[in-house]
Formats: sequence, structure tokens, C-alpha cells
Amino acid sequence: MTTDAQRRVPRDTGAAPWTRAARGANLLGSDGGLGITIFEEVTALAQKHSAINLGQGFPDEDGPREILDAARSAIADGANQYAPGQGLPVLRSAIAAHQERFYGLTVDPHTEVIVSTGATESIAAAILAFAGPGDEVLTFEPFYDSYGAVIGLSGATHTTSPLLAPDFQPDAAALEAAFTDRTRIIVVNNPHNPTGSVFRRETLELIVRLAERHDAIIVTDEVYEHLTFGAEHVPVATLPGAAARTLTISSAGKTFSVTGWKVGWLTGPARLVAQVRTIKTFLTYTSGTPFQGAVALGLGLPDAFYTTAASTLRRKRDLLGEGLRAAGFKVFEPEGTFFTMVDAAPLGIEDATALARRLPSLIGVAAIPVAMFCHEEGALRTRSLLRFAFCKKFDVIEEGARRLATLKEHV
Repeated sequence: MTTDAQRRVPRDTGAAPWTRAARGANLLGSDGGLGITIFEEVTALAQKHSAINLGQGFPDEDGPREILDAARSAIADGANQYAPGQGLPVLRSAIAAHQERFYGLTVDPHTEVIVSTGATESIAAAILAFAGPGDEVLTFEPFYDSYGAVIGLSGATHTTSPLLAPDFQPDAAALEAAFTDRTRIIVVNNPHNPTGSVFRRETLELIVRLAERHDAIIVTDEVYEHLTFGAEHVPVATLPGAAARTLTISSAGKTFSVTGWKVGWLTGPARLVAQVRTIKTFLTYTSGTPFQGAVALGLGLPDAFYTTAASTLRRKRDLLGEGLRAAGFKVFEPEGTFFTMVDAAPLGIEDATALARRLPSLIGVAAIPVAMFCHEEGALRTRSLLRFAFCKKFDVIEEGARRLATLKEHV
């Protein structure tokens, strides 16, 4: 019998690339019709009902004044044309310095760093560079929706290993069962969206051993690396045996509250980075010239900035958690990221997707159903779960918590 850990979504070699991408991101209906993302749908409902949008994971406050001023100055000073395709030297050097400063990783800014249009482009370029028909790309489930789309686009098979409540840590046996000799890439999103879990060192060490055994490339999505709440973030590339096969990806958007700038980066062995750059060059080539120098400045901010950002976000997590518990949800307290997952089953609600579509009109709050981050079997397993974002202003979260506390009156 096929387990969740062994389940594979077959690739459809006859489908057009856009169809494979749409299917991978759960955008195709049973009739083959093209839908919109759940983020678009929930955001539209939130706007229609003037609801507090705790669905999408973007802050409603700007980042540090220093980097905002630096971007304005760059525009005024004429930094408005193409940057080098690999990224401005000042930012590549800052990324290398960041990796050394926080993790002790030595990165050559000339050959081992690419600046990309957000982390999303780095992820896409890495998957498209190394995976294709006949290959498997392994992710944890639930998974960020762009992974499914790009894996579908590549023509590879999307394999998953489940993260289960209450701690949403990978299960060693399930993970080992999910690997095969066709596993070309494992995507490690840590800290993890949407569950908010931070993977333990022993789990990451297992991933490295399994990747080595099956000769797989490790692609890490670490955009929440500085936004953890007591749990230690361990970059995979720092572990013994990992550096030669690991591509590390992060971005400025979450750390500095500038998600609209779309400045990300990828670091790793020069050989792999050069191969990813071949793909990245023909996606956007380059972008965000006036923002790149500003992000370089941000990466050099004192440690106090990073610790304060995490501690402030933790207070917001706790504030929202109070409202979610008052609403009657079972709350899974996150160790990192912008998100808290809850279970609606204690309210007698098994279909969280239907609830997410009702919440904006019901109590004036919007959330995202976790099933939308899963394939069919995973969606059944997570069908009563919702994800709420707490990366908002304190007064917005307070009002959201107040509204959530009234939910029991409506269901």
C-alpha cells in the first residue's frame, strides 16, 4: 500500500507547460479549468468585506529607515539601469559577509553568489537547472505553492514527505521512504512555511546523509532565517558533508519588511551556482538595481536589529495566539516565520477551506486553508487546518484577535 511519504504525483508528459505548472500549484479544477490562487481569492474577499487580512504573509509596516533612505538615494543618484546579471558587487560581498558573520560559512562573492528577483526566482532557477522528466523533486508537505508549480513546469515528479501535527517535524522513517535513486533535488524550507516549525539539527543531518546516499542536490529556502523564537536555525550548508551539494537561498523581503523589493539570493558551490545562473539569466537577467545596494546596507546592520525584529514578531505571535485560542481553535505555536497554524476541528468544523471563504463576511478576518499547500491526500489530512499571519501592526492584530474571539457566536 502506498503511504503519504511514498506518494508521487505523476507527471503528465502530454500536458502543456502552463498546465503542469497550474496543476502543481493546485490551480486546475477537476474539469481542467484554470482557477486563481487561494491568496487572490481570500484577498478579494477581505477587500469586499473590509476584513483584516491575516492570510497573506506580508508586513504592513516598512523596514528600517536606513535602507529605505538608501534606496531613495540610489534612485536619485541614477542607479536605475540594469545591474550585472549576477548582482551588484556590493550586495554579493554583503551576502558573503552575512554568511560568514552569522554561520561561519566562507562564500566567494565572485563565483558563489547570485542575486535574484526574490527567493522565488532562485528556487525556480535551481529546480529548472537540475530537474526534468524522469527525475523526482522531494519537498515536505504542506509546501509553499510555488514549489509545486515549478516542479510541474520542469516535468519532474513531485514527491512529498508529510509534516504532522502537533510539532510538524519531519519523520525519519517517512523521509527515508520518500527518497529514491530518482530523487534529484530535495527542497528544504526551514524555518517552514506554513507550519512555522524549525527543523532540528538531527533531522537536517539525516537529510544530508540521504541526499549523499542518493546523490541528490539540497536546495534550501531559508527566507525566515532571522525570524525564529527561541529555536536555533541551522543552515544545512554548515553541516558536515553538505556544502558540496547544497544551494542556500534567502531574501531581504521578510527580514527587512520589504517584500515588494523582491531581492533574493542564492549561494553555494561555484559549479552548481554557475549552472543555476545559466537558467536565472534567461528568466529576469537582473532586477531591482536601486534596492540592491540598500539591501547590502541592511545585511550589515548591528545584531540588535536582528534580535529586536525577532522579539517583536514573537510578541505579535503571542498576541494573535490569544485571539485564536479565544476563538476555540487548537493552536500550534510556531517556532519561527510569520505564521500560526490552527485546527478548526474543536469548533466542529472539518472543512477549513469553506470556513476560510466565510470568515471575511462572518467576523471580518481572513485566513488561508492549509489544504491549499498540499496535494490531494495531504489536503485530506490537513482539511481542518488554517494558517494565520501575524506580521502586522500591533493594533491590527489586537483588532483581529478581538474579532476572532467572537467566532464561537457564529459557528
